[in-house]
Amino acid sequence: MSDQSARWVDATQLPEELVALIDTLRPGEDVLITRDGETIGTISGAAHGEPVPSTDSEDVTVVATAMKLSASARDSLSERLGPGYLVLDLHSAPPTVDVLLVPPASPQLIGNFRALYPKARIVITEIEDAELGVRYEGPVRRLLDAGAEAYLPSSTIPRLAEQLDRTMTQLNQLTGGTSVPLTIEAPGDRARLLRNQEET
Repeated sequence: MSDQSARWVDATQLPEELVALIDTLRPGEDVLITRDGETIGTISGAAHGEPVPSTDSEDVTVVATAMKLSASARDSLSERLGPGYLVLDLHSAPPTVDVLLVPPASPQLIGNFRALYPKARIVITEIEDAELGVRYEGPVRRLLDAGAEAYLPSSTIPRLAEQLDRTMTQLNQLTGGTSVPLTIEAPGDRARLLRNQEET
């Protein structure tokens, strides 16, 4: 018998980061709400109807999306990645996911994701796809849109010199010397995310 006096809060009234954390909860998992070190409330994970697909094959990289994507957006991502990938919503993904796509968030939320998915590679992504109705903009995207040429989160001065030289060479090769924001390079990673040079 349901409790007719139960209170509820619309998720749109909560901070996005809290909603994202709640979305990651599985049945039986809780988030404790504390004040001055004392627990004043608990948020419990609810059961979701989607079954967890089998991900036993070592040939498949399982990608979980921690942002709201329509089925068509996930299908499009999966299709572009190819048969070696399985793209799932976080609610239907197993705790052994290989990659976790996360929108720009606080260090605390990233830490929570790291604790929940210790084996996953956490990849922060800023997406703007008008055709599929997806928009997760973050500070880097806003800076590039404002006119910055590149974003180089270098860990050391030697690393900065290496990244800057490679980025300038790449910018000149791809744009013929014109001023277009193009490259975001992650520290310690050879991979680059190229803006305005998407595959067709």
